Amino acid sequence: MAVDPETFRLLRETVARFVTERLIPREAEVVETNAVPADVVDEMKALGLFGLSISPDYGGLGLTMSEEVQVVFELGRASPAFRSVAGTNIGIGSQSIVMAGTDEQKAKYLPALASGDLIGSFALTEPDAGSDAMALRTAAKKDGDHYILNGTKRYITNAPSAGLFSVMARTAPERKADAISCFLVEADTPGIRIGTPDKKMGQRGALTCDVIFEDCRVPASALLGGKEGNGFRTAMKVLDKGRLHIAALCVGIADRLIRESVLYAKDRRQFGQPIAEFQLIQAMLADSEADTYAARCMILDAARLRDQGANTTRQAACAKMFASEMVGRIADRAVQIFGGAGYMADYPVERFYRDVRLFRIFEGTTQIQQLVIARELLKSIE
Repeated sequence: MAVDPETFRLLRETVARFVTERLIPREAEVVETNAVPADVVDEMKALGLFGLSISPDYGGLGLTMSEEVQVVFELGRASPAFRSVAGTNIGIGSQSIVMAGTDEQKAKYLPALASGDLIGSFALTEPDAGSDAMALRTAAKKDGDHYILNGTKRYITNAPSAGLFSVMARTAPERKADAISCFLVEADTPGIRIGTPDKKMGQRGALTCDVIFEDCRVPASALLGGKEGNGFRTAMKVLDKGRLHIAALCVGIADRLIRESVLYAKDRRQFGQPIAEFQLIQAMLADSEADTYAARCMILDAARLRDQGANTTRQAACAKMFASEMVGRIADRAVQIFGGAGYMADYPVERFYRDVRLFRIFEGTTQIQQLVIARELLKSIE
């Protein structure tokens, strides 16, 4: 159910001011410390940003997909590290429970995820299983009324701060969806080891690392939905929704890059005039604006269809593919408009140029989106 329009307008305006007044001024601090300041995290909790997609029954805001992407448009105008702090709770860290959890699991975990007191993390990717998720090797062996998990997960977002992992593990040897189950594993469970945070090209402040399970013993009650075999299908549903969220984030960043480019082009003078008056600069700005507008419309349409109950696997893949490629092009144009200054860390476009490269990879590479789109298209036309 959608939030009251006036209430949602106030929420979006509040988030927009928060981004402008509180987040953007702290970006340099995040780069320097590789962490989002604790006081900023507390403010994000107070705004309800950790519970955007969780029902009010469990303390969240219960936004529709259409409303969620509009809030993410605003969050995207600041360093992606800020959004990442709450991003797993909004998306992949909570949605497996929302979609397939038992009533007991929802009551136990969703209120803490919605408040931000508990950080959720989604453990699917492995050293030898990225795009080919069906190849995962982490195993869950039944042992009485418990399961014993063994395996390694890689590049797990927010793992260093997570209190709960949604772990995809193999409960049968066959290469099929029913062979993979999902376990809700609390971070203080014996047998879990958290690796050293990864050193990445960009996205400082958004931490990822390995999560290693070594004879990690969990009760059968940790099995998502109380049954085996729903892990892979649930993961794919979670990623469908997450792809719209990431696409919206790309649009927010694109808006920021366009603004930075316009302001710089108006101020920077060459040949006796602002470079904004040069038609080739204007062409880059125009192409960037058109790209962003197209992505925004695509995302809003896909979100509307999802809210109506339609299967939006194809539309979500289209939006994620287009938006992630789009923001890469805009970041490149921004650096070009800034010229030599765009290559310097003194300006945010240098950082965003590195930050946005990840969006074409995680939650499904561009190539995986192409395969999803083609598969869904071939099924739909007879």
